[in-house]
Amino acid sequence: MKRIITLITTLALLMPLNAPAQMYNVDPARTTIQFKVKNMGIMNVKGGFEKFKGTVDIDEADISKSKVDVSIDIASINTGIDMRDKDLRSPNFFDVVKFPTMTFVSTKIETGTDKEKLKVTGNLTIKGVTKEVILNVDGLKNLQGDLKRGASATATVNRQDFGVSSGATIGDEVFITVKTELFKQ
Repeated sequence: MKRIITLITTLALLMPLNAPAQMYNVDPARTTIQFKVKNMGIMNVKGGFEKFKGTVDIDEADISKSKVDVSIDIASINTGIDMRDKDLRSPNFFDVVKFPTMTFVSTKIETGTDKEKLKVTGNLTIKGVTKEVILNVDGLKNLQGDLKRGASATATVNRQDFGVSSGATIGDEVFITVKTELFKQ
């Protein structure tokens, strides 16, 4: 009996106390980053970004130690109307020649009252301006064991805060929706 207890104690001491964080890459083929903004107070203009990359470092033992880091190629903006997209890339809006990317880097991750929901606070940088933004994340579901994860997130930002201010008929609030699949590194 003492040998069994000694063996169990030895094995317990050899096992790591906390499981290491798992690094995941954003799967661009299975991820959408979309936005919606009012135009003329009547209709919504919808669009998205087609090129981006990112990583999510998930610490299952302590989700608050997890990290998100995403970079979006602003020139990949697509609203379905070429002339509008060209204007959005111009100095009138995003000025992609001077500011080719926008980034989001998490600073704090919290679980909500429902464990399936997370609040991811981070720094969003657009046109060289950095502001704190909160992503409300649904799920972080395991897909194919822990090889893949899936989640969706929403946020609202004010385009004026980032100097994306041309266009008087365009609303200031931009609604962002992200649906993603992540694959383990």
